Amino acid sequence: MAINPKKHEMPTQDAKVRARNFSEVALGYTEEMAISEANRCLNCKNKPCVAGCPVNINIPDFITLVKQGDFEGAYKVIAQTSSLPAVCGRVCPQETQCESKCTLGIKFEPVGIGRLERYVADWHNANAKEGGEKPQSNGHKVAIVGSGPSGLTCAGDLAKKGYDVTVYEAFHVAGGVLVYGIPEFRLPKSIVAKEVEGLKALGVKVETNVVIGKTLTVDELFDMGFEAVFIGSGAGLPNFMGIPGESLKGVYSANEFLTRSNLMKAYRENPDTPIMKGGNVAVVGGGNVAMDAARTALRLGAEKVYIVYRRSMDELPARKEEVEHAQEEGIEFKLLCNPVEILGYNNPENPRDEKNGFVTGMRCVKMELGEPDAKGRRRPVVIPGSDFEIKVDTVVMSIGTSPNPLIKDTTEGLEVNAHGGIVVNEEGLSSKQGVYAGGDAVTGAATVISAMGAGKTAAAAIDKYLSNK
Repeated sequence: MAINPKKHEMPTQDAKVRARNFSEVALGYTEEMAISEANRCLNCKNKPCVAGCPVNINIPDFITLVKQGDFEGAYKVIAQTSSLPAVCGRVCPQETQCESKCTLGIKFEPVGIGRLERYVADWHNANAKEGGEKPQSNGHKVAIVGSGPSGLTCAGDLAKKGYDVTVYEAFHVAGGVLVYGIPEFRLPKSIVAKEVEGLKALGVKVETNVVIGKTLTVDELFDMGFEAVFIGSGAGLPNFMGIPGESLKGVYSANEFLTRSNLMKAYRENPDTPIMKGGNVAVVGGGNVAMDAARTALRLGAEKVYIVYRRSMDELPARKEEVEHAQEEGIEFKLLCNPVEILGYNNPENPRDEKNGFVTGMRCVKMELGEPDAKGRRRPVVIPGSDFEIKVDTVVMSIGTSPNPLIKDTTEGLEVNAHGGIVVNEEGLSSKQGVYAGGDAVTGAATVISAMGAGKTAAAAIDKYLSNK
C-alpha cells in the first residue's frame, strides 16, 4: 500500500470564529484519521523517534496498537513512561523532538506522533471506567514543590513505586504553568484537572495555597518526616527590558497577563480580577508565551494586536504551528523591531509620568541582523535614525522569566547559578543532601516535555537514594 506523503491535517476552528472565543482551536483527529495516520508509521526496528522523546515513550508500539484500533492498549503503553499524555499531545514541540527523528520524515512528512498521542489520551479520558490502582506503600515519604509538569511527573513516577508523595502548590489550583500560563484555547483546564485526578488515584496528595519558602521552608519539610524533596517550582519571575515607561499602567509581564486571564478568569464579563481589554496591544517577544499572550489579548477584545520581535521570522523561536495560527487570526508581526520607550500620559504638565500614567504608545527602532552571537543566531543591530512610534494601549513583555529567589533565599546550602537556577548534577541532585530539582527552576523557561523529562530523571534518582538509605 502506498504511503501518504503528508500527515493528516488537524481539524481546527475557523480562524475568524476562534479569534473571539476561548474554545480549543485544534479539534482533534477522528478515529478514521487516527488509524489512517498510524498506518503511515514504518515501525522501524531501531525506533529513532523514541530517542527524540525526553520521556522515552515507546512510540512505535503505541502506534501499532492504534493501527489495530486498540486505543486503550495504546494509552497503557504511553502511560508507562508519561504521566501527562493528554497534555503532551497538545503542547509539546514534537516537530523538533520525536517527529524530527522519524525515518519517514527523510522523504515525506513525518508521522503525526503528537496528534496520535492526543487522540489516544482523549479516547482514554472519554471511555476508561476504572481509575489508577494505588500501589502498596513502601514506607517512604517524598515532598514535591510545585505542581507543574516536572513536579507532577516526579510525583507520578514515585507514586507508582509506592512512595507517599505530597505535592505543594503555591496557587489555589494544581497544574502550575499548565493552568496559569497556557491558554484554554490551547490546553483546556479540564484536561489538566483530569491528569491531576489520575495522579491522586495513585495516592498523590496535593496541598494548594502553600508557598514553600514562606508558608513552609524546605528544611521544615524534612522536619515533617519527608526523606527527600523535589523542587519543581518553575520560573515565575518575569524579565523586563529596563526601558522608560515600563511602570506605566497597562504594561504587564506575560506571566501576569496570562495568569489573570487563565487562572483568575479575568476574561469573564465584569471579572473580580481586572485586566486591560480592547484597544491596541503590543506583545514584545517571539516565543510560544508571546504567541499565547497575543492570541489571548485578541480574544479579550483587542482591536489590533502586534508581535514586536527584534529578529526576523526565520529566528522566531515559537512553534511554527502557533505562529501560523496567530497569523490566521489577524495578529500583525512587526519583525526586526525593538522597543526603546513606552509612551504614556497623566496630565499635560507631566505627559510621561510612569507612576500614574497610562500607556498611549511605544517608540521602537528598526533592526538588521549582524554577526552571529554565542548561540549562532545573528545578532540584531539598531539601524540609526530609524525610530518610529506605534499607538497602543497595552504592552505585554514576553522576554523570558527566571526562577523565583524565594526558595533559594530560605534554604541553607542550596547552590544556584548566576541566573538563579538551582545547580544540579545529571540525576537532578542539588548541593543539599536529599534535595533534587528539575524543570524551569533549574534551566529557566523551557518546554513542558523537557521539564517532564527532568522530573522523571529525578524520580529515578530519588528512588535509588531512598532504596539505599
